[in-house]
Amino acid sequence: MAKVTPDSVLVIIDAQKGFSEPGWGERNNPDAEKNMKKILDEFRKHGLTVIHVRHDSRNPNSVLHHGKETFEFKDEVKPLEGERIITKHVNSAFIGTDLEKILREMGEPPVYYMGLVTDHCVSTTARMSGNLGFKSFIIEDACAAHEKKWLDGRKFPAQLVHEINLASINGEFAEVVKSGEMEF
Repeated sequence: MAKVTPDSVLVIIDAQKGFSEPGWGERNNPDAEKNMKKILDEFRKHGLTVIHVRHDSRNPNSVLHHGKETFEFKDEVKPLEGERIITKHVNSAFIGTDLEKILREMGEPPVYYMGLVTDHCVSTTARMSGNLGFKSFIIEDACAAHEKKWLDGRKFPAQLVHEINLASINGEFAEVVKSGEMEF
């Protein structure tokens, strides 16, 4: 069990409409958004800090470029008034933002990460979080990945991409937990 303490922080990474676009390829974990909502509701119910991170691509043609409907947060996890929103331009939510400063000023709380996509922004942010000394958790079933194509054209299934990325993080940078293992 992962005991969520009263100082715990939830960081929701890139839960944006653009990640539902078909151009990304097949995705694993169709319940990710439902699980994100369940965890978010628990953090809110217990009055815990929630931080929303969104990716703003510098490429004006990207589905994650500001001003597009696909840049917006998914309906299941829209920020409430007063919840902090951090906008980033690269994979890590720590680069070019004040996330580290916010967490340090809060006394370096345990940080729970969830969102999209496992192998890019969730992974990069959790790795940096661990390297910066924060006790970090990734909520496995509240994340998802897309299939990847290798140099020779082979496709790696989304579930494999998801699992390998989390396996490489677990115990080294963060602890990987499932939503059902979290005790509030």
